[in-house]
Amino acid sequence: MSTVTETGHPERDPVRYERNGPVAVVELHRPHRLNAVTDEVSRELVGALRRAVAEGARAVVLTGAGRAFCSGHDLKEPAPAEDPLAARERLERLQDVTRTIKRSPVPVIAAVHGWAVGAGCEWALACDLVVAAECTRFMFPEAGVGLTVTNGVSQLLAAVLGPQRAKYLLMTGSGFTAEEARGWGLVNEVVPDGEHRRYALELAGRLLDKPPLALALAKETLDRGLGAGLEETLAMEVDLSMRVVGTGSEPGAGTDATEAGPGAGSGTAADSGAGSVSGAGGPHRAPAVPRPGRRQP
Repeated sequence: MSTVTETGHPERDPVRYERNGPVAVVELHRPHRLNAVTDEVSRELVGALRRAVAEGARAVVLTGAGRAFCSGHDLKEPAPAEDPLAARERLERLQDVTRTIKRSPVPVIAAVHGWAVGAGCEWALACDLVVAAECTRFMFPEAGVGLTVTNGVSQLLAAVLGPQRAKYLLMTGSGFTAEEARGWGLVNEVVPDGEHRRYALELAGRLLDKPPLALALAKETLDRGLGAGLEETLAMEVDLSMRVVGTGSEPGAGTDATEAGPGAGSGTAADSGAGSVSGAGGPHRAPAVPRPGRRQP
């Protein structure tokens, strides 16, 4: 599989883009920092996700290189000297990852392993489907450093878990395992360590048998239905159903997914050396996080 990057410098690019036939693979590639988030990572990730749609990919797999999916904000990055307007713009660039995933007309599958902390956890949960290696540990440590989540977690997490469990995870910052996440409905499949990417690609391959428009509408229906009233939801379902009337959509011969056009974080860092949360005031120190393993920490 050839690697094609946004900037043409594979050794330096923090995000790598590959094509596996009709499936695009977008990889966070800062393994020396456990794929910790910087402003550049946010921008490059958005660009790669948009590129997949522009090039006609039928599905996207989002994954991370090395020992972790994403450890959150990078503590080694100097704290930005910014006024409130610049801080808001930086946070919105971080949230653009979630916006892009949700607006994409093609399914985005997270292939997660190691640590998925702060922004890494938020981005994984924004994806349409999640495949997690057994060793994966999730965590929202923002409250411990006086900050709060972004990337839509205030809606997405409560929608799946209910407000009580969502509050518990956000308020205590407790880590949770891949198996716990599957039991709660946050993860679709838990797979052996080292197999997360292969299983995610196989799952993407299963989706290729479905009409692209039908997949896009399934995604849009559920995402737009979050928080909507019943009458609004019923009207939306009729409107979306009318898009397939007379299209003759069938497996393998559906309308191109890009025609569906769905309408429509700060992260934290945690690795063996340090952890932090990005906020309007810049990075803040967070408790060190142990290296993930198969057992509950």
